[in-house]
Amino acid sequence: MAALIRDSSTVKVGDGEVTVRGWIQDTRNLGGISFIALRDRYGVIQLTLPKKKIEPELFKTLTTISRESVVAVTGEVKESNQTELGLEIIPSAVEVYSEASTPLPMGVIDKVNVEMDTRLNNRFMDLRKPEIRAIFELKSLMVRLIVEAMEENGFTQVYTPKIVGSGAEGGATLFQIEYFGKKAYLAQSPQLYKQMLMSTGLDRVFELGPAFRAEKSNTNRHVTEFISFDGEFTWINDQEDVMHMIETVIDYVLKGLKERGAKQLEILGKEINIQPTPYPILKYEECLKIVNDAGLDLKDGDDLGTEGEKIVGEYMAEKGKDLYFIAEYPEAEKPFYIMEKDGTPYSYSFDLDYKGQEISSGGQREHRFDRLVARIEKLGLNPDDFTFYTDAFKYGMPPHGGWGIGIDRLLTKMLDLPNVREGILFPRDMQRLLP
Repeated sequence: MAALIRDSSTVKVGDGEVTVRGWIQDTRNLGGISFIALRDRYGVIQLTLPKKKIEPELFKTLTTISRESVVAVTGEVKESNQTELGLEIIPSAVEVYSEASTPLPMGVIDKVNVEMDTRLNNRFMDLRKPEIRAIFELKSLMVRLIVEAMEENGFTQVYTPKIVGSGAEGGATLFQIEYFGKKAYLAQSPQLYKQMLMSTGLDRVFELGPAFRAEKSNTNRHVTEFISFDGEFTWINDQEDVMHMIETVIDYVLKGLKERGAKQLEILGKEINIQPTPYPILKYEECLKIVNDAGLDLKDGDDLGTEGEKIVGEYMAEKGKDLYFIAEYPEAEKPFYIMEKDGTPYSYSFDLDYKGQEISSGGQREHRFDRLVARIEKLGLNPDDFTFYTDAFKYGMPPHGGWGIGIDRLLTKMLDLPNVREGILFPRDMQRLLP
């Protein structure tokens, strides 16, 4: 009996009798006997209906009700070596909570390929598939593991505004909104706020929350709303301190998912490779040579882009490395808050790439007020637009650095999903605002 008592969807009634609640997944009528697969969150339970032993009206109701209808079935539990659970239920009563319309917008167990648009338009149905639901159970676990890792390393969780007066990286990828007669924007990241907090004595902070990018990109890796995991901390010696913190957290998360998410990984048929730390660090100049040698014509200062990242990923995969840093990007291509590497055209910045795709950006920040203002001006921005931020640097700001990680991308690469939308419940992109 204990095998059935999993949560509130199963209620013990009496000796040898239970009530199970769920969705009618499938019905097989074999003349004198019928079998029904009843699905709940934890799996499938078989209902066995010998026609001669079941009350006729009950038999008719259960064998003719449409697939995906929601019911509560009370019956006797019997051992069975023909089912995965090792038991079956002989029904004695049924309550129909909700009968499903027909035809279904898409199948749950049918072996038919369904286009992604159809799946996303009917996400409520798509999520009834155990393998799809497992993705989001793993994502939930990932967030819990991130919080655990950050707390173990002395970080405080914070929450910063998502309606802002200016962007952390300029206006090109900002969503503008009307705000009581004034211009406002949806936040691209909590970057400026978490840096301001570095002047307060909250030496280590992190945030998990939505971020918005108005990039006109319609690819399998870009969306307009995503969940960002941001960290910032003080008293660093250089950007390698930040890299070390990231790999500490990622290592904790991957190990935790491998251990505590074993059931979901089995459903998905996936394994997580735990790469030993420290992760390799490649300089931007090294990567430029790798992509040039592979035939991609990029010059110093160019963005590696999707194709360049892919080439570097293949190069590192040959060395058995899924995770690696690319460091010291050209300063002209980086936001104003990144520290320049004096005497060079480069900066103290980095990306963390996972299987050939960027999942994180970070670096050492410019903490010196005069240098910060000069860099804002150098990038063609007006320092007056950022005084709410730069004022925090006037009165004592320690050296600091941090990162942002897109957890949707992290999940996508970890599970080798073909599209980042697979790891977002209700994705938003250039075409999709519903559901």
